[in-house]
Amino acid sequence: MLNPGLLVSAAHKSSGKTTLTLGLAAALAGRGFAVQPFKKGPDYIDPMWLSLAAGRPCLNLDMMLMAASEIDAAYAEHGARADLCLVEGNKGLYDGLALDGSNSNAALAHRLGLPVLLVIDARGMTRGVAPLILGYQAFDPGLRIGGVILNQLGGSRHESKLRAVIEHYTDVPVLGAVQRDARLELVERHLGLMPERELGNAGERVQAMGRLIAEQVDLAAVLELAGAAPRPAITLPAAPAAPRRGGGLRIGVARDKAFGFYYPDDLRALEAEGATLVPLDTLADAHLPALDGLFIGGGFPELFMAELEANVSLRTELHRAIVDGLPVYAECGGLMYLARTLNWNGRSAQMVGVIAGDAVMHERPVGRGYVRMQETAAFPWPGGGTGTLRLGHEFHHSSLENLDLGSGLHFAYRVQRGQGLGCGFDGIRIHNVLASYMHQRHCGGNDWPRRFMAFVREVRGAQGVEIAASAFSRATA
Repeated sequence: MLNPGLLVSAAHKSSGKTTLTLGLAAALAGRGFAVQPFKKGPDYIDPMWLSLAAGRPCLNLDMMLMAASEIDAAYAEHGARADLCLVEGNKGLYDGLALDGSNSNAALAHRLGLPVLLVIDARGMTRGVAPLILGYQAFDPGLRIGGVILNQLGGSRHESKLRAVIEHYTDVPVLGAVQRDARLELVERHLGLMPERELGNAGERVQAMGRLIAEQVDLAAVLELAGAAPRPAITLPAAPAAPRRGGGLRIGVARDKAFGFYYPDDLRALEAEGATLVPLDTLADAHLPALDGLFIGGGFPELFMAELEANVSLRTELHRAIVDGLPVYAECGGLMYLARTLNWNGRSAQMVGVIAGDAVMHERPVGRGYVRMQETAAFPWPGGGTGTLRLGHEFHHSSLENLDLGSGLHFAYRVQRGQGLGCGFDGIRIHNVLASYMHQRHCGGNDWPRRFMAFVREVRGAQGVEIAASAFSRATA
């Protein structure tokens, strides 16, 4: 049987569910509970904060990219090692891409047999809170909305009115009433919340949020709600021994304030394929370490363009290593870093310059949402083939402009759904680099860590042959 759990959702987007989930995770973890956080959808930033609050990696449950069995297995595997599972939804409780709600928060709650803790932004509300709750109950009678947390309250009088209305008209208990408080606010910008690694006091802020939530939410009632969940019988799969194919391959991972968008299970899959992950700080490291391959994920390079430009030695060494054949996989922000220049707010900064094009930031999103890509003959990694379909997601405010098509680059994907590079293609291949706006996920049959590691081995083997042949030629000359 699975451990207790609940899904924290909201009536609509921007109701404060992330803040409340963070506070709950920090408060319960601080009381000795092993809290396993999950985040619905392809988000990167919320899971960073949830991981910090709970003290363990947050896993994404993505109903668009993951098979139902993968969602079950991820929840079962990680939940088995916790006292409580907290699943944070995205958007509103019934929102989703599918008209039938099959990929909504409610659908995920049904899938995992979880009760819902509904967060309501109560600003400007009094008696109207009752039909809202009743409507959410009536829309899906089979879904258990086990409690509500009133958020953004204007004072004790406001709270009393809302509690009286809810008690009179509904059977849903109020498990918390959170007053409007600047200490519960997190900085937002164009991609959502600011990543925790950019704040020097992120840990202290999360702990303070935990204390504030503990003072205003009935934690015992929350635990009781989670423990009372009717849970499906999902068999925990036996964990096979992780394959280690050619261990000892050093794969750099750019992890700093500029780059940090990674899925923990993807990194774990790279390690299972024999990777020794080597952290790389693109802002502070003056030299490139000895690497067999490099993974540069997404992030906010535009915010640190001056620092990235100033690190001339690292950019120079990385450019030389790529020209010499270093296998590199770059997503979104990583693509921008490999471009010739990065341009934002009237400023321009030199980047690595491997891709003959300029990354230009825009005020509004250029591409956002789930994407569907078809591999072309230029796709470099083994194990696929021309026409192979890949699903992923994109969310970028930049475009790649002034691209020199005569510079030896090729396109690895043909876009079937999404924006990509804006020309019907995505995925730039040059030297041994694959750089795209699409973010991949190790799920749904997309075993990209295995394919990338196989490519690293191919390159490494070919380079070994070339080095040996060169040495032989010199010896016999």
